[in-house]
Amino acid sequence: MEKCPCGSGKTYAECCEPYVRGKKLAPGPEELMRSRYTAYVKQEIDYIVDTHNPVRIHRLDRDATEKWAAESEWLGLEIMRTETNGDEGVVEFVAKFKQDGVEYDHHEVSNFVKTDDEWFFDDGYTPSATVVRDSPKVGRNDPCPCGSGKKYKKCCGA
Repeated sequence: MEKCPCGSGKTYAECCEPYVRGKKLAPGPEELMRSRYTAYVKQEIDYIVDTHNPVRIHRLDRDATEKWAAESEWLGLEIMRTETNGDEGVVEFVAKFKQDGVEYDHHEVSNFVKTDDEWFFDDGYTPSATVVRDSPKVGRNDPCPCGSGKKYKKCCGA
């Protein structure tokens, strides 16, 4: 039995396949997110299109989506957080994939909406990471920390 690519631990047949094949509607935002990830893995682009909010479908580039799915080796999905409030939901996740031999972590917060008892992907964003310095900031007129004896702006800061 083939394990589901979404990482649920279930088989594909008992997890995402009924959604991707259109036999059932995803009952919530997390199931829709998992099935959409699985659709990328399986290159089922029609499902990605069909589960995109019709109000925002103009934002979806089908060709680019199809190309990304085909050129990527999908390595796993980690659901970090799921929230549902009535007809709206949020799923924060990390999708791991490899392209051209380089591994990537796609961290996204996706918003979902429910219309006529059907969940749709609405939009998403990549949260920005906070950068924390592990050493004091070097001013442009300070001596360069590399030890050259030059000002930072004339050395490594150039």
